[in-house]
Amino acid sequence: MPSVDVLQGTDGEGSIYYETYGPDDAAAVVFAHGAGGNRLSWWQQVPHFSRQHRVIAFDHRTFGRSRCKPGGFSTRYFAGDLLAILDAEGVSRASLVCQSMGGWTGLPTALRHPERVACLVLCDTPGGLYTDRIGEALAQTGERIRTAGIDANAALAPDFPARRPEMAHLYGQISGLNVAVEPTALAALYAEEARIAPEELTSYRTPTLVLAGEHDLLFPREMMAHVADLVPGAELRDFPGCGHSTYFEDPEAFNEHVGAFVSKHG
Repeated sequence: MPSVDVLQGTDGEGSIYYETYGPDDAAAVVFAHGAGGNRLSWWQQVPHFSRQHRVIAFDHRTFGRSRCKPGGFSTRYFAGDLLAILDAEGVSRASLVCQSMGGWTGLPTALRHPERVACLVLCDTPGGLYTDRIGEALAQTGERIRTAGIDANAALAPDFPARRPEMAHLYGQISGLNVAVEPTALAALYAEEARIAPEELTSYRTPTLVLAGEHDLLFPREMMAHVADLVPGAELRDFPGCGHSTYFEDPEAFNEHVGAFVSKHG
């Protein structure tokens, strides 16, 4: 059960838990979960990708088994947490697959440390990229969290719980393991310091794939298409019938498309 201690100033201290799978000498793929999950969210991806890749799945600070100081949950530490894991494992370069909140780890890392990122997959997330249009969606998502908490069903297509009740139950149980997370902590995702202006991507060259669920209630498909337009060279892949959690709702298609992209660029 490996973990790495991170020292990023007084408030940034923490312990980040992660797990590794697959051959040590294979190309590395890192999975960064969203606010409704933790490393266990990737249970349908880890066995698939670890056949050919070195897979790393980690818990963001305060999620799952990771911890940080009170007040230490901030997106400013996300990239440093990831780099600490890569350094601890001797991984010089990895493909990043980032769901929702995980995009606030992936895009800043690719932007500021491009030599460490082979390619980036933004799954249902703007990754901190900010325009007025994205800000409107973020405000609506923030209000949903403030009024209803981290509602697992909001991250699924509206008909998914009735269609797949056993899977919706599992989704909620995985989310429920995040006992140290305060809903108010997620306001860090909407803070001004977390924003990436489109002009910051002028010299961005990391191969990027953007995934969009047809029925995403949190980051609608139209907003994700806007994100793909803003990221230089980005590809957009639609997931019909899916909500905010394409990796969970349609794992076969997710694994196929992401696997092909990672194999091509990673």
